[in-house]
Amino acid sequence: MSMLKDPSSKYRAFPTINLPDRTWPSKTITAAPIWCSSDLRDGNQSLIEPMDAVKKLRFWKTLVAVGVKEIEASFPAASQTDFDFVRTLIEEGHIPDDTTIQVLTQAREDLIARTFESLRGAKKAIVHLYNATCPSFRRIVFNQDKEGVKEIAVNAAKLFVKYAAQQPETQWQFEYSPETFSATELEFAKEVCDAVIEVWNPTPERKVILNPARYRGSRHAEHLRRPDRVVPPQHHPS
Repeated sequence: MSMLKDPSSKYRAFPTINLPDRTWPSKTITAAPIWCSSDLRDGNQSLIEPMDAVKKLRFWKTLVAVGVKEIEASFPAASQTDFDFVRTLIEEGHIPDDTTIQVLTQAREDLIARTFESLRGAKKAIVHLYNATCPSFRRIVFNQDKEGVKEIAVNAAKLFVKYAAQQPETQWQFEYSPETFSATELEFAKEVCDAVIEVWNPTPERKVILNPARYRGSRHAEHLRRPDRVVPPQHHPS
């Protein structure tokens, strides 16, 4: 098969976003952002030989020494190594009182249960939930329509509430990512995010972290159902 003379012609242009009421471009940042390191998770995935427990602990101690206050440490349900690493951090006292451990899980009950079990005894923790939402994943992977995929997210969000309630000694914060957000219809991405927010019922003091990578710039937090109860991060993997 011969190459196209103009390969760019096979790609669709991204849809334009008409948000004339955006207010953030005219604002000035007056306080430092919350920095969250994902090196131990995202960075580890990119290595030919993933870090062992000794290297992960050395990396963790370096991040703490640098002053990072939120650290995404692992995907506890993905491997025994990652699960044991979280247990080591908690049981051996490697998490300072002013630092929050964060972990990641897919929207499946067995993985969610394993993830919360890994955090037993933590003083505070962020648990990050994700599921893919774009048309190709709905059709090929999940064999579900929009309502079916939204239900995956909502059911998983309810499980977060269930398992967190079993460990009331931990101060929990939840994060949600509609994975493949950039290929998802914007209105549907917002619909799923709003549905998850409703389940978690955040407060201005206990906000939900919402992590479509470019959500703030494209759809803006003001358009969410509870914008004052959402932290919209900018995510830059290692």
